[in-house]
Amino acid sequence: GHARWEPAPGRPDPVTLLADQAATRVPELVPIRYGRMLVSPGTFYRGGALIMASDLAATPRSGVTVQLCGDAHLSNFGVFASPERQLIFDINDFDETLPGPWEWDVKRMAASFEIAGRDLGFSPADRRDIVLAGAREYREQLRLASRMGTLDAWYAHLDEEAIQEGITHAVRRKELGKKEAREARRDMAKARTRDSVRVMARRAGKVEGELRIVRDPPLITPIEDLLLSPESREQAEQSVRRLIASYRRTLAHDHHPIEEFRYAHMARKVVGVGSVGTRCWIILMLGRDNEDPLFLQAKEAQPSVLEAFAGRSRLRQHGERVVVGQRLMQAASDIFLGWLRVTDLDGQVRDYYIRQFHDWKGSAEVETMRVPLPTLYARMCGATLARAHARWGDRIAIGAYLGRSDVFDRAIADFSTVYADQNERDYEALAGAVKSGRIPAEVGV
Repeated sequence: GHARWEPAPGRPDPVTLLADQAATRVPELVPIRYGRMLVSPGTFYRGGALIMASDLAATPRSGVTVQLCGDAHLSNFGVFASPERQLIFDINDFDETLPGPWEWDVKRMAASFEIAGRDLGFSPADRRDIVLAGAREYREQLRLASRMGTLDAWYAHLDEEAIQEGITHAVRRKELGKKEAREARRDMAKARTRDSVRVMARRAGKVEGELRIVRDPPLITPIEDLLLSPESREQAEQSVRRLIASYRRTLAHDHHPIEEFRYAHMARKVVGVGSVGTRCWIILMLGRDNEDPLFLQAKEAQPSVLEAFAGRSRLRQHGERVVVGQRLMQAASDIFLGWLRVTDLDGQVRDYYIRQFHDWKGSAEVETMRVPLPTLYARMCGATLARAHARWGDRIAIGAYLGRSDVFDRAIADFSTVYADQNERDYEALAGAVKSGRIPAEVGV
């Protein structure tokens, strides 16, 4: 049953769904979102979480609920630093997190590999092998978790040492070439350089003797460029200082390093594909001196795209929904992860979640992947998603449902193929809407 999918009668127009989402976003940024989605069917898929949520609502489900990522495509996995300063691989985007059917995350992840394979020109056989590898790893890891003790299932994670071992074994089994292995190791090493000091060097500079985030419109817009007068800017920045104190109360520790940092500056930033148009700020904090920076990201949390199909969150604040879901699903979470509700610059009340802007964060460079590296990456994503689902859901029931055979794996591969066809039709619908002038798009930003 999982293998089959076809558009339901009266399926919503995908362009209309995207336009409805845009109604709550920053108007001048919405064309950038459409432009980024038009780069390829793969980038369209990244921005189309709502479209797929609507489609998945009518698909078969086993009845077992887990904490969902809600947008588990392959680019939302990656490496980052744990509080113990270890590099770990995990899901790293939770804007849409909500309890729901575990099958939805698996299908979103699997179809993303089929779609990426098409963008990269892989053969149908190679694409199917990659999707099968991810689905198989999900099934086998979930069944393994179903036999674990509770704490073992909660603590299971994929760290740098395990990744390095996996790369070495793949080379020995001739599943991965030496060149691809070097590229994978280089990407992990590069992640360690991505921190607040690096962001400072690239994004900040002296303005009238004070450190400020440098403007790069329309992608980075300092707060003073968004306000009409120095007085309104001062009021806004005083409000930010009070809000940081409020956000502090959502952090876990009695004594926290945030207390040793002071606010310096902030700017609006355009991020991602699907998130473009939602409000996102980067905040420069300074510790001991100007050489001791901390960059935080405050990102607007709107209702999950899953809410219309899986029910509303029991949590009143969407920032809290994101943070709670992330803490449930990740093996280790950023110590600066918290939330707050604010009255924004336009007087509207909005929810945000806050985290470090960069903390050894790295993701796969999908655009340059060549077979067989995506096969290893699919296995990593499948195993990681299984561990995340096993922490909160009934892993014994899911493991029993999946079984020992590859029936589920093949069904997911079949689904991914037919859904990738639909994604291409939806992509063409967006392209047609832009060409006709129905919606605006700004390409190349």
